[in-house]
Amino acid sequence: MAAARTPLETVAAAAEGALRALEGGFAAISVWEREAGRLRVLVNAGELAAGEERFPGDEWYPVHDFPEIAEFLHEEWVGGQPRAWVDTAADTGPTAHRRRAAALRERGRGCCVVAPLVLHGRAWGELYVARPAGAPVFDATDVDFATVLAAVTAAGVAQTERLEEVRRLAFTDPLTGLANRRAVDVRLEEAVERHQAEGVVVSLVVCDLNGLKHVNDTLGHAVGDRLLERFGSLLSLCGARLPGALAARLGGDEFCLLAVGPAADEVVRVASELCRRAGELELGEGVACGVASTGDPIGAVRSARRLFRLADAAQYRAKGARAAEPVVAGRAGGVEDPVVRMADRPPVPVAVERRIFRGREA
Repeated sequence: MAAARTPLETVAAAAEGALRALEGGFAAISVWEREAGRLRVLVNAGELAAGEERFPGDEWYPVHDFPEIAEFLHEEWVGGQPRAWVDTAADTGPTAHRRRAAALRERGRGCCVVAPLVLHGRAWGELYVARPAGAPVFDATDVDFATVLAAVTAAGVAQTERLEEVRRLAFTDPLTGLANRRAVDVRLEEAVERHQAEGVVVSLVVCDLNGLKHVNDTLGHAVGDRLLERFGSLLSLCGARLPGALAARLGGDEFCLLAVGPAADEVVRVASELCRRAGELELGEGVACGVASTGDPIGAVRSARRLFRLADAAQYRAKGARAAEPVVAGRAGGVEDPVVRMADRPPVPVAVERRIFRGREA
C-alpha cells in the first residue's frame, strides 16, 4: 500500500494482501457513498464469479440491503476499531445476514469475514474476504486479524488521500481549478516522448486573454478574477471535445490546452470555437490563440520546449494581429512559416520583447 500512487492502487494492494493473509479465495473493498445510500465496490481480487470484474465500473449495493455498515457504529462502536464479523452461506439470522448468505451461495462461496473501514472517526466502507464452499469457516482468530487488517487498510487509504491532496495542490491552479504550469510541463514532456517513440500526434494551444489588465484597472481585481474563472471554465468546456486533453492556466492571463492523439485539424477546430466563445464573454476583449501540432509541417519536434515555443510564437503573432481566429504554426508555408521561423530564433530578452510588442501595438 505504501508504494501505491493512487487511491485505487492502494485499495487493490490492500485487497490482495488481505486475501493472502486470511487465506481467502476472494476479497473486495467497497466504499460507502452516503449521498447515494450505497456501497460501491472499488476492487475485486482472487477468484472472480460470473459478472464480477477486477475494477468494476458499476457494481454497488443499496445500504439498506446490508445496513450493518451504516448502523454498526451507532449501535455497537464506542471507540477504537469496530470488530469484524463472520457470515456463512447457511446463515438464517437477521435479514442482512440472510442476504449475505444468499450472495455467498450464488457465487459458490461458503463463508466471509466483513470488517468495517473507519476513516476520521466515520464509517468509510468495508473489507470483505470470502472462502469457497467446503473451506474452513473463519474463526475468532480470523475475526481479530481481519479487524487489524481493516485498521491498516484505513490508515493506508487515509495516507494516500493526503498524498493525493498534496499532488492536487501541487499541480492545480488555485483560482480556476485547472492544471498549472508544472502539470503542463510534466504532461508535455511525456507526450513528446510518446510522439518520438510511437508517432502519436501532440498539439498545444497557447492562449492569452485579452483585456484583463483593463478589467483589473477599471473594475477591480475581483472582477478580473471572475473573468479568469469564466475563461477557465470555457477552456475546460471546449477542451472536453478532445478526449484526454489537459486544460491549464500557465499564470497571469495565459492559458493552454494540451491534446495527445487527436488530429491537428480537430485541435484547430476546438481552438476556433474557443476564440469565438471567448469573444462573446461579457468581460474582456476575447483571446489570442496560437496552435502548434506535430501533425502539421513544423519540422522535427525533439523536445517539449520546441513545441511550446512554436505555440507561443503563434499566439504572439495572433495577439499582434488581433486575430479573431487561432494562428497555426506551419500552415502558412510549412517550416518556412514566419511563425516557425520566429520560434526558431534565439529567445528575445523579455524587456526587449515587450518594447517590440508595444511598438507593434502602437
